[in-house]
Amino acid sequence: MPRAAEPLLGFARLLRHHAFPIAPEQVSSFMQAVTLLGPRSMADIREAALATLAPSPDRRGEFEAHFRSHFYGDARPSIAGEEDEETRIKDDHGTREENNQTTRQEKGGELSSAIEQLSSRDFQRDDDGLVPFRRKLASALPARRSFRTMRTRSRGALDLRRSLSEIVSADGDIPSPQLRRRQTVPRKLLLLIDISGSMKLHTADYLKLAHATVQGTDRAEIFTLGTRLTRITSALRIRDRDQALARAAALVDDWDGGTRMGPTLLAFLSVPRFSAFARGAAVVILSDALERGDHADLETAIRRLSARAFRLSLATPLAGDPRFQPATVALRAILPDLDDLIDGSSLRSLTDFILSLARPAPAASTIWKRVS
Repeated sequence: MPRAAEPLLGFARLLRHHAFPIAPEQVSSFMQAVTLLGPRSMADIREAALATLAPSPDRRGEFEAHFRSHFYGDARPSIAGEEDEETRIKDDHGTREENNQTTRQEKGGELSSAIEQLSSRDFQRDDDGLVPFRRKLASALPARRSFRTMRTRSRGALDLRRSLSEIVSADGDIPSPQLRRRQTVPRKLLLLIDISGSMKLHTADYLKLAHATVQGTDRAEIFTLGTRLTRITSALRIRDRDQALARAAALVDDWDGGTRMGPTLLAFLSVPRFSAFARGAAVVILSDALERGDHADLETAIRRLSARAFRLSLATPLAGDPRFQPATVALRAILPDLDDLIDGSSLRSLTDFILSLARPAPAASTIWKRVS
């Protein structure tokens, strides 16, 4: 590549780093346009960039700031809301009954960004083999002892009140004692799905898995994480998957945008009704965990979530690579608080894992220290 072309390529890389959607063809067109214009001045380069890289109108000011920073050496622009914007929370407002129950891998994570970019998604139907998973899910979830009791003929505690009532009704005769035992109920299953740009190749599969989960058990809750937090459980209760995913796509505003995983998880925990969904639940986070910038919020959120959950698991598509190691600063920081760190690159691996949640397994830190 000619030496004079390196600044042009560097500018395209800078924009990609800040989550501007730029295709390789646009970069080639940008260089060709500059060649055709001469260029005679920096204004020609700017016009070529605007015409070929095509920033959206709402990010035009940010584009201009990055252009001056790269070509004129101005200070790096401060993007309003990049780090300090409060995470927005969107609830799908489930039914009163729900409220009462209390609800291809990207190289080096180049698409991971903290900049919010709103978008929409369309999900197409295909045969993914989730029907057996849906049928087995309810009986495969880990169980807990409820505080509610039920009558039993054996292996129960004496129900003194009903036994005395039986004696009175029998005029003092001593009938068989009435016994009761605590019920066993399945634990809640909470799926937190990362829908940022670095996860876009897996989002469709994850949403199909979420729909099968909600259809398979009434103890499931689904949230999407990006630059915003959105609850989509009610939308996924629609039996027809195409309709359910279309409804979910309409609810979520931040498809394929940036990611603020730590602040978004903290926002989830700050809403009492939402954090109650995690209490005693099997929590599965579907994310590459490529947190930009300071990971302190992520570490705090994972620690607090681990304290509430029965089992906290991170399913990352990066683990589908046999060479994968949790080597990033963020992953090393949260690994001690994770019960599982597993392969999230395929529906098969995810369904097999979820169906095995009731079986005990070594902690994630133990497994990955042994592997490394």
